[in-house]
Amino acid sequence: MSTTGGSGPAPHGRDSLVLAVDLGTGGPKVGFVSVTGETVWRDHVRVATRWLDGGGAVQDPNEWWTVICDAVRKALANGLAPAERVAAVCVTGQWASTVPVDAEGVPVGDCVMWQDHRGIPLVRRRIGGPVAGYDPRALVTWVRKTAGIPGGNDPVGHMHTLATHHPEVAAAARWYLEPVDYLAMRFTGEPAATHASMTAAWLTDNRRLDVLDYDDELVERAGVDRSKLPPLVPTGSVVGTVRAAVARDLGLPDGVQVVAGVPDLHAAALGAGAVEEGEAHMALSSTSWISLPLRRKKTDVLRGMATIPGFRGGYLLANNHDTSGLALQWLLDNVVAPDDGLAGTGGPGSCSYDDLTALAATSPPGANGVIFTPWLAGERTPVSDSHLRGGFHNVSLRTTRADLVRAVLEGVAYNDHWLHGYVERFAKRRLDPVRVVGGGAQSELWCQIHADVMDRTIEQVEDPVDAQLRGAAVLAGIALGLVDWSEVRGLARVARTFTPDPANRDVYDRLSAELPRLCSTQRPMFRRLNRRRR
Repeated sequence: MSTTGGSGPAPHGRDSLVLAVDLGTGGPKVGFVSVTGETVWRDHVRVATRWLDGGGAVQDPNEWWTVICDAVRKALANGLAPAERVAAVCVTGQWASTVPVDAEGVPVGDCVMWQDHRGIPLVRRRIGGPVAGYDPRALVTWVRKTAGIPGGNDPVGHMHTLATHHPEVAAAARWYLEPVDYLAMRFTGEPAATHASMTAAWLTDNRRLDVLDYDDELVERAGVDRSKLPPLVPTGSVVGTVRAAVARDLGLPDGVQVVAGVPDLHAAALGAGAVEEGEAHMALSSTSWISLPLRRKKTDVLRGMATIPGFRGGYLLANNHDTSGLALQWLLDNVVAPDDGLAGTGGPGSCSYDDLTALAATSPPGANGVIFTPWLAGERTPVSDSHLRGGFHNVSLRTTRADLVRAVLEGVAYNDHWLHGYVERFAKRRLDPVRVVGGGAQSELWCQIHADVMDRTIEQVEDPVDAQLRGAAVLAGIALGLVDWSEVRGLARVARTFTPDPANRDVYDRLSAELPRLCSTQRPMFRRLNRRRR
């Protein structure tokens, strides 16, 4: 592979910039960020998910590449970021999605997204059984080696989905890549993945993170084509340099190095400065999770939590709520300001998230007794049930729109509080403070609600919406030898600290305790209503 680029050699100093990409489900954020986490320029381009009959969810990976390249050209051509300072590329973002590509890294079909459920019955036919839905031998083998197991809405399920429903795509695919690895290959031409990026495939023996290979027994049990799994390289290592043609097209200098991408969980930990054992962070984004580094492999199958390959031979705790910030987006788009013409005042731009939170602040803590369950797309942790759905409870004739909005904010916090209790049990320690990142963390009201509900100090990271971009850039700085791990926590500055208000303790203890009870009592109804629906 040629390493010549477009305009001279890339520098390698502390003022070096990283072309950082955070490929979220809603579309990529593209930024130029220093290796110490200072954002010079950034942009966000939305892309759409196509929902297919039978539980399918796909996006066009060519569209990702096009909008990323357009954003980079715009920034460099307009002098918004100095090209001569760009030394590296690093990608983070969504995971448990699958891009089928040819030998050159060009997609031969759509990306099968993490929301795609078509592979669930296919995987269950292969490894399903009576213990938590799995064959007990398969369950024991997978948990022992990986701390998790394929569920079907993951790369193993995606590979079976393509082979079953799109055999022409499966036949044309040379590699099945995670989105971060696909973008790295578009830059370099080199197929590569890491223990971190391939976590959701559950095909590596995670007891030995120094073994850069897939596990023969797991691959055989999964029934996937090993020859289409990308070669493994160390997490955070350099994959290669930007191809000459790509560098010239974008206006990048020669020798820009591409660092192996990581899931958004890993980038968030870096962006939050939570990379040492016991340092917790919470993402309040479209989805939500609570994570911390741990030194050993561990799993809680019943609660949907597991340690996954992290950094420096260690692990990160993985769990997920499918709808957190998405719950507020749903409220805005479908209840408060839908573009349906009914009232003549709705639609895009008629109401902002700031407007919503300002309205919510006029309702008292506890939203006058209204409880919102935020399971709009099912739930993963601390219960795994794709049939669960959201709802407002204890609504009366006196309930106001402000109460409903505040109930959504509080319902997400109740769900995070529920998860946080199990995370502390899993980690066997009190987690306080918790650093928070993500778009939802921009709201001071939402941060304070979380502090009050969780009874923990919440540290709002500076510019929390771009924490993953900064995390990707810092990881590149570490890979290039420009940043040391000991610096990471200090590079993530805290904008504001929120402490629990004792005056709200009683109301939030009482209401948050109802969330798991609602889950338990309503699960049979949700199964009856949704078992034939996606």
